Amino acid sequence: MAAQFRVLGTVEADVDGRMVDLGHVRQRSVLAVLLVEANATVSVEQLADRVWGDLPPRRVAATIYSYVSRLRRSLAGIEGVDIARRPGGYVFTVDPMAVDLHRFRRLVADARKAEPAVAVGLLDQALGLWHGMPFAGLDAPWLGRVRENALNERFAAELDRNDIALERGDHARLLADLGRRTAAHPFDERLAGQLMLALYRSGRQADALDHYERVRGRLSEELGVDPSPALQRLRSQLLSGDPVLAVAGGDGSPNRTPGGGRTDEAPTVREAPRWLTVPRQLPAPPSSFTGRSDQISELDTAMAPQSRGDSAAAIAAIGGSGGMGKSWLALCWAYRNMDRFPDGQLYLNLRGFDPADEPLAPEVALGNLLEALGVPASAVPSRLDAQGALFRSLTAGRRMLVLLDNARDSSQVVPLLPGGPSCAVLVTSRQTLTGLVTAHGARPVALDVLSDAEAYELLLSHLGTHRLAAEPEAVAALIDHCGGLPLALGIVAARAATRPEAPLSLLADELRSAATRLDALNAGEVAVNLRSVLSCSVVALGGQAARVCVLLGLAPGPDIGLPAVASLVAAPIARTRAWLAEVLYAHLSQEAAPNRYRMHDLVRLYLSERARSVAEYDEATNRVLDHYLHTAHAADNAIRAGSDPIPLTPARPGVVAEPITDHSRALDWFTAEHDVLVAAVEQAAAHGFDSHAWQLAQACQTFLSRREHWHDLLRTQRTAVGAAQRLADPLAQTYAHRGLGNAYIGLGRYEQAHAQLELALEFAAAVDEPVCLAHAHRGLGRLFAKQGRFDAALPHDERALEIYGRAANPFGQAAALNALGWHLTHLGESQAAVTRCSQALALYEKLGDRHGQALTWDSLGYARFRLGEHRAAVACYERAVEIFRELDHRKLMGASLVELGDVLHAAEDALAARGVWEEALRVYAELRDPAADGVRERLRRVVS
Repeated sequence: MAAQFRVLGTVEADVDGRMVDLGHVRQRSVLAVLLVEANATVSVEQLADRVWGDLPPRRVAATIYSYVSRLRRSLAGIEGVDIARRPGGYVFTVDPMAVDLHRFRRLVADARKAEPAVAVGLLDQALGLWHGMPFAGLDAPWLGRVRENALNERFAAELDRNDIALERGDHARLLADLGRRTAAHPFDERLAGQLMLALYRSGRQADALDHYERVRGRLSEELGVDPSPALQRLRSQLLSGDPVLAVAGGDGSPNRTPGGGRTDEAPTVREAPRWLTVPRQLPAPPSSFTGRSDQISELDTAMAPQSRGDSAAAIAAIGGSGGMGKSWLALCWAYRNMDRFPDGQLYLNLRGFDPADEPLAPEVALGNLLEALGVPASAVPSRLDAQGALFRSLTAGRRMLVLLDNARDSSQVVPLLPGGPSCAVLVTSRQTLTGLVTAHGARPVALDVLSDAEAYELLLSHLGTHRLAAEPEAVAALIDHCGGLPLALGIVAARAATRPEAPLSLLADELRSAATRLDALNAGEVAVNLRSVLSCSVVALGGQAARVCVLLGLAPGPDIGLPAVASLVAAPIARTRAWLAEVLYAHLSQEAAPNRYRMHDLVRLYLSERARSVAEYDEATNRVLDHYLHTAHAADNAIRAGSDPIPLTPARPGVVAEPITDHSRALDWFTAEHDVLVAAVEQAAAHGFDSHAWQLAQACQTFLSRREHWHDLLRTQRTAVGAAQRLADPLAQTYAHRGLGNAYIGLGRYEQAHAQLELALEFAAAVDEPVCLAHAHRGLGRLFAKQGRFDAALPHDERALEIYGRAANPFGQAAALNALGWHLTHLGESQAAVTRCSQALALYEKLGDRHGQALTWDSLGYARFRLGEHRAAVACYERAVEIFRELDHRKLMGASLVELGDVLHAAEDALAARGVWEEALRVYAELRDPAADGVRERLRRVVS
């Protein structure tokens, strides 16, 4: 299979014409970094910095490992492509020519060494590799810098191609493009020189000299410098009609200069129609516009003057949720490029999502546009098609900008499109105008939230340096709670500006509470009331899509998967996906990863408020909690290969539970839903679904324990204890107190753990549930072992083994046998320990429990080591490491590696010991585990 990787646009992988699913934004960012550094080692620290900047997730090394593992699976089987783990980090092995960025650079380098006839072909190939903004959609700061460098490289390559084209006499073809580019790069003197030369060769000597004067004035006024000697020399040549500037003809002789006739006819300009006025309808520019540099660049590309072969106007559709700053961006770009549209700028508010008015009908909109062009009302046709034809006739050949603000949908926009390629159309909408993109070639420009730095600049422009500097903590809180939404920030700034005497901390306090946050984001008018703005977007959806959108406010976590949404709305997956597509098009939600949906915090807060008033609130909440409970229960069974008798009630009708039976799939599901599940436990308890709360907490316990998320385990089990107490259910209390005891053990809070496990023991005895009683004894045995009190631990695990045997619970028996072996080894009875552990291993192998097998191999390794059987101990530890690696249990794998190194060192194989400890150190360093210090000390000893 042949693979091509693209980063000069959207990050993509193409294998024999098939697009590879590269996952969500952050996972693609990891791949992008590895592709930029193809065949070079990138450390975990570098990956973290380049993907997240100063805001890495708490478990960044584990997160990166998970992303790399998924990328490996996606790219598996591609010849010559691999993501390998190296001592210093990760290496993406690939032919550099299969990555468009590296191929672009090679082609440009080759072109600069080639003859002009060959070079132009190489440059065309290089520039043809670009298909958009590099790393489009990825927001990593480091990638932003690489993006800027790549754009500069492309610009330099385009200038190289311009030089060759000018040498070959293609100045007429270049002229329009050079004019556009000089407007975008007003200080680039090389580009200015190319335009001057093209103008001169087109018979426009005066325009060429006039452009020189504009450049000279700009450099002097804004930078305080004169044009370069090269540009000054070109001016002198233009003034003197230097024959050197003429294009070589077919016979090698120069063409006649503009003063003595010329080969190319200069482009003619049609006379303008006798309009009553040249329309200048743009509203005032935004006074506090900040950021959006990437989107401005996208608009520059999308709105570039069309070539002579194009027959339609350039169209860009700015999309984003209400309050995202679409109109401001459009106006900012329009004012920056006003000189490109000397024949006028038309503006129309289509009122597609106006809280006070209906959307503007196309007939009314066209009438307004024709009136702006000077057409008397009596001359406006009555039929829509005739109006459109007249509008296209009047705009054909004119260099005009048409700004259509706040469009409802594509059908409202299409009749208003002007005629010919000389015009440009800028549309804003809360909808993704798919029809406009598909049928009319519009370039979609998506608008997301502002960064914290951009948000600060926006507040600064309204409130000034002194006021922000006086209350930095309050300013940070305002930015945090506005979540980068420009409208929210604008409302906050307006409220603060109208009360200059009030401290910003008062406003920050209003925003800090979810109960008052939306009230605080109301500046007293409909247009600056966040509730009103969002309400219009929801109402515009209509039907089932609006219902789905509102019910998304019941999602317990920061994002939600498609099956959970289907459960929430009690509908099949396919139908739910279609409704969600409408919500996505309205920019009320984003697809953060395939089939995972996320909302802006303020949108989610608003929808949560709306959802509490719907009639099916309780039913929908019950369904989504049923989804998480039943799916988590199935996933828990898959990762621990044995179930407890938790009495789950059947899921309600309409619930889509995921049938997870595979260990790897279960781990992936828990990892993806981790934060959501913790929030779901708390939501269940807060809304009176106590049975869901304790049962869901129990279903998450194994995953949270094995991944050592002790604080999350503590949160969920505390919630479970409260729910069980309200239910007055002794069985639920048994599970909840045991789970809380396990959390305290993980956190090293042994006295509290002991109290909870004793309560679990009491409740288990009261309900006469043997397995629960055995579990409680196992918990106490584990607690005492953690404290080094193996003599106290032994009787509890012996009692647990006895009860598990009577209850015919082989999983419990295996766990108790392994624990007994561990205790006996520490009590000096290593031979007896080997017997117990061997019994446990036989059971685990019969049951197919890989996790239990790995734990037992580790215990056997320790017992063999204590017996002095070094070779046997090494074999045991190697088996443990192998299985832990297979199961992706990195913390346990690290511990087994440390012990393996100890055995090798005791066997006087220092070199092998050092290699094993170095691997353990890498594992612990990636996990940011303090156990790394002990490994470093071992390595220091072996070196000395």
